[in-house]
This record gives sequence, C-alpha cells and structure tokens, in this order.
Amino acid sequence: MNRILLVCIGNICRSPMAQAVMARRLPHYVIDSAGLDAMIAHPADPMAVDVTSDQGFPIIEHRAQQITNWMCNASDLILVMDRAQKAAVEQQFPQSRGKVFLLGHYLSAEIADPYGQDKKIFGSTLDLIVQSVDRWIPRIEKIN
Repeated sequence: MNRILLVCIGNICRSPMAQAVMARRLPHYVIDSAGLDAMIAHPADPMAVDVTSDQGFPIIEHRAQQITNWMCNASDLILVMDRAQKAAVEQQFPQSRGKVFLLGHYLSAEIADPYGQDKKIFGSTLDLIVQSVDRWIPRIEKIN
C-alpha cells in the first residue's frame, strides 16, 4: 500500500485538512484528496487554512479537484468523511468497493462538514481528523 485518497464533498475543507495530516504522518506515501462535487481549482477554505496552519499542517497551496476513476483505481485505500460519501464513491466507482472506509472508522465517527462555520468548529473538525488519522497509521504501516 502506497497511495491513499481522502474524499469529501467540495475538497476545500475536510479532505485537504486530512491530506495534510496524513502526509505529515506518512511521508513516504502518496496522499491525495478529492471531492465528490469539488469546487474545482478553488483554494482551501480560509478557516481550514487558518486552523491547519496553526497546527503545523499548512494547506495554503491546495486547489480542489474532482474525484476520478483513475484516482480510485490508483489508490490502495480511500477514506471518506461520512457514510453517504462512502455509498456515493462505491456507487460511482464500483471497482473501489472493499477499499473505501470512513476516516473516523476506528473512532466510530463521521466527520461533519465545517463549511460556513466559525474557527472553533473548524478546530474541532481538525482535532477529530487528527485523532482519526492517528488511529489509521499503525494499521496502514502494519499492512506494509
């Protein structure tokens, strides 16, 4: 396993934050992010940029991209933020079944969209993302 894809809706909040955290934790892996309904080429939400920068996970250079068939095929693991996204990925890209999981799987958590909320909500979202990523790391490393 060497390529991981993180998915949310717009690819401007949750998945870029998760990508930054996971890339820091797994520097020898290819970590991508995309959206099911991406705001293509848009930068990350300013609140997401602020909270990730505050925590040492800068995403200022991020630009949103749409999930593609190629991304799903190339990824060994696809992590989504909620059950609806899992169902959507598996429906749109049936070949991805079996490798799509909730990022918060090991916390029994879905990660709510902070879009349009204040910095405190974005901070809480990042905290949940960090906890979720940290639960995945030993499992991912064990596979390799």
